[in-house]
Amino acid sequence: MIKVEGLYHSYSNDDRYAVKNISFEVEKGEIFGFLGPSGAGKSTTQGVLTGLLGLQKGNAVVAGYDLRHPRREMFNHIGVSFEQSNLYSKLTARENLAFYSKLFDVPTLDPMDLIRMVGLEGKENIRIGEYSKGMKHRLTFARSMLNNPGLWFLDEPTTGLDPAIASTIKALIKKRNDQGVTVFLTTHNMFIADELCNRVAFIVDGEIRLIDSPKNLKLRYGRKMVDVEYKKGDVVLKDTLSTIQCEDRARLTQIIDENEILTMHTKEATLEEIFIKATGRGLA
Repeated sequence: MIKVEGLYHSYSNDDRYAVKNISFEVEKGEIFGFLGPSGAGKSTTQGVLTGLLGLQKGNAVVAGYDLRHPRREMFNHIGVSFEQSNLYSKLTARENLAFYSKLFDVPTLDPMDLIRMVGLEGKENIRIGEYSKGMKHRLTFARSMLNNPGLWFLDEPTTGLDPAIASTIKALIKKRNDQGVTVFLTTHNMFIADELCNRVAFIVDGEIRLIDSPKNLKLRYGRKMVDVEYKKGDVVLKDTLSTIQCEDRARLTQIIDENEILTMHTKEATLEEIFIKATGRGLA
């Protein structure tokens, strides 16, 4: 669905590149996470791939369309949910979606169905200028589904949402992905990336440092440890032991053989810990 080779982009039209020599592919039907701190080049890359920024150097094919020769038809097949909402404040939610639906040359989904999906039913006739930031974010997310896109660009889709609404948004992403929609997820939130993504790319200072699945990254960079809580007589004790070191393995076997085990689970590094370890940079 996406193929990028040697992508560069400069806002100053010189050799000060916001992204440089980026190459990656996103397969049909996967959720691909593009992860990095603010200013890393995430939004620039998404801007190029969605046609908001012109292709300056390199090659990029999106949903079968070569961005060296952009065509309007591409926008019928992609959906974009921006982190910053750009809705018409004097129109209601329903009027916004009805207006945007007319911009497509393909059948669109019913605005009220989308409004219900994101939990805004009952607020469809309120002007956007009276909406909270979170409500605007949800409507922007709903708008990105209007044309039932096969390729879906999501920029920080759960930012500023309470846990219940964020859970609804994540469930919608999973459901549409199960239906075959390819998702390009731009975020600095490693928890949502870990939960949703088949593969992730770490980008820092405009360059991709690493691409792999969250599982493989945890196996490669994570500590192989186990937490065990056990009862020795009337005393509850807890140990954290390595599953690799011989001494710790022997100690774990002894604990299991001689004591009542209360809880035991393996410890794995978070994606944020792995990001810092692999790139030497935090996400701030």
